[in-house]
Amino acid sequence: MTPSARIQAAIDLLDAIVIAARDQGAAADTIIAKYFAQRRYAGSKDRRAVRELVYRAIRMLGERPKSGRAAMLALAATDPEIAALFDGSTHAPAAIGDKEAAAAPGIAPAWIVTKLTESGIGADELPALIDRAPLDIRINTLVATPAPIDGAAPIAGLPDARRLPSGTSIEQLDAFKDGAIEVQDAGSQIVALAARAQPGQRIVDLCAGAGGKTLALAAAMQDQGVLLATDTDRARLSRLTPRAARAGATIVETRLLNPGREAELLADWNDSADVVLIDAPCSGTGTWRRNPEARWRLTPDRIERLATTQAHVLEIGANLVKPGGALVYIVCSLLDEEGAGQVSAFLTAHPGWQVEGLDLPAGRAHGGGVRLTPARDATDGFFVARLLRPC
Repeated sequence: MTPSARIQAAIDLLDAIVIAARDQGAAADTIIAKYFAQRRYAGSKDRRAVRELVYRAIRMLGERPKSGRAAMLALAATDPEIAALFDGSTHAPAAIGDKEAAAAPGIAPAWIVTKLTESGIGADELPALIDRAPLDIRINTLVATPAPIDGAAPIAGLPDARRLPSGTSIEQLDAFKDGAIEVQDAGSQIVALAARAQPGQRIVDLCAGAGGKTLALAAAMQDQGVLLATDTDRARLSRLTPRAARAGATIVETRLLNPGREAELLADWNDSADVVLIDAPCSGTGTWRRNPEARWRLTPDRIERLATTQAHVLEIGANLVKPGGALVYIVCSLLDEEGAGQVSAFLTAHPGWQVEGLDLPAGRAHGGGVRLTPARDATDGFFVARLLRPC
């Protein structure tokens, strides 16, 4: 591909990504992978260059652009070399018109920035929300300690965590193939510590998904006890079983739940769990570093629906906790209506329940829990709180 053809390819991809974001379609990574699967003539350098252009544009633009061309024009406005490639040659984008408008740079849609500000995220913290994320791993203590990994750096406060150089082909490492390491952001590892999981306990991971935190809990439990992982998403939950087998986590049981019937399908666990961990569905405002186009998918109605779901899963989880047990609530969101606000509403509706203080390796106290942010903690953004049921 010529340099100009790469620009046009990026424009085509951005068009598809903009439409998918508007219509809640496929993720950008999926769209890019499918695009190049249909264009085998594009070499690895071409794919890498186009992908870089696409993500530069996505990270640059807070509001969803009108088109892929408008998005690339925003890049061209700051990079004369890109602007020169709008030359109208074969497979190249048309020359830039005198009156063509580029998309406006920004951190996120204005209404979301307002919500973040109201939730205590300062202007100085906003740019870090769309920085590139590092590659973090968790050493799985259930199997042999892996051999040293080139370039791996320790992470303060997390003896089983390492930060790898960007671009590391993690799936090619023997340690990954053997189950000795798992990809997991340092922030995700930190908030999982709020469960204080111990060997022999009965623990429920209520919104387990593909099981990243489930496996961290299994390791903390030294594979002793009972660990029930549940979700309403069959496809995501199905990925946990082979992951657990590779990780040597034999105590993990999975259970698929039907939406609206969760309490019925979990009745055998009522009042019996030492810990219930809820990594609730959320807006993902803390994970824009990894999914920057997610800023373009959010709407006020979507956040309102998510808040309703969060309150629902908190109710389900509370019924499973034994007297004196703990309910650990986690969201990878920095919006108070999904984090501190949910905890406040729960405590109002459940007299006797109390917040228990958390001593975590990172984060700051916030709204009855702890908040981690990319700017201050070099992790994804999270809110976590530990709630104790009265005896």
